[in-house]
Amino acid sequence: MKLLLWTQVILLIASFITLLWFISSELRIRQALKWWSYQESIKRFLEAEKIRDDLLQESFSIRRNLEMLTVDNLDLSVNKIQESVKKIDRFHQSLVELSDRLFPSQLQYSLPLAIDCLLQSKLTNNSQLSFHRNMPVIWRHQSTEQSLIILSLLEELLTIALPQVLTPISIYINLKQCKNLCHLMVQITYPDVSTRGSYANLRELQYLCDSFYLLTSGKCFYRSTRLMLTWYFYW
Repeated sequence: MKLLLWTQVILLIASFITLLWFISSELRIRQALKWWSYQESIKRFLEAEKIRDDLLQESFSIRRNLEMLTVDNLDLSVNKIQESVKKIDRFHQSLVELSDRLFPSQLQYSLPLAIDCLLQSKLTNNSQLSFHRNMPVIWRHQSTEQSLIILSLLEELLTIALPQVLTPISIYINLKQCKNLCHLMVQITYPDVSTRGSYANLRELQYLCDSFYLLTSGKCFYRSTRLMLTWYFYW
């Protein structure tokens, strides 16, 4: 009788623990999806603002300049022509950059090439960053959708985990492909322990790992040492 009672108690406790784990897991999934959706919404909002504030204004300026160049106005100086050409060139370059941000053209050919272009864009606005990378020249074809997810997650990681400081920061990226398994390692060396510590426990990093698992069915985790945070992505 006592044995039966203890068995029932153990089963009840196990069921309760399983229920708690399920509720906790579901809550984490909801939070991760909500976080990822919010981040994507912010990106779209910023791109829309850039179009309204820059591209639309630039196109209006070009249109006004063209309207002023009427057939009756034959006094077209070289300076005016060059100014119009420069505006058109800037407008064209802005459209190229916008299209690459929405969907990088390199993703159709190679994930390493797309990552390299992402790092170059980061260097343009952050001279204190130092990137070191080890990536294969030949990359086995994988779905463009999956490559876009990996690139977006990497960009999000660099946005979250890189402090806005003037002190030099070193980032090492290692991308490997072995048969059907892909591995991406991102290692950031911070200038001091306190800076590293402030980024080691960010809730957004756990959301990112959970989002990676949900979107790719892969595995993600990160480790902390004295001055470094290292992320591992497997898919």
